[in-house]
Amino acid sequence: MKTNSKSIKNYKEKVYEITRKIPKGKVATYGQIARLAGSPKAARAVGFFMKTNQDAPRTPCHRVVAASGALTGYSAPGGINQKKKMLLQEGVLFKKNKVDLASSKWQT
Repeated sequence: MKTNSKSIKNYKEKVYEITRKIPKGKVATYGQIARLAGSPKAARAVGFFMKTNQDAPRTPCHRVVAASGALTGYSAPGGINQKKKMLLQEGVLFKKNKVDLASSKWQT
């Protein structure tokens, strides 16, 4: 991925566009979104974009999780507990404290 500010802004918008497509009851991983946006090694950038998302709830950053299904970071009030609560309300399935990716991962 190029590192000039225009290309970063374009990549960020692409990431948000993809995130908006994740249906209720499903999640995507940071790496999955990075891959769909054309930069498979940019999962950390996707995480940063989710952390700084100013377009919630239109861009549902709570539906993005770690590759293991772990709920990593959530900067909105309530933190990870709120993220889990929102996902449960939407029908996402969990095994202990991780999303059950076998049943709840968004298939693209």
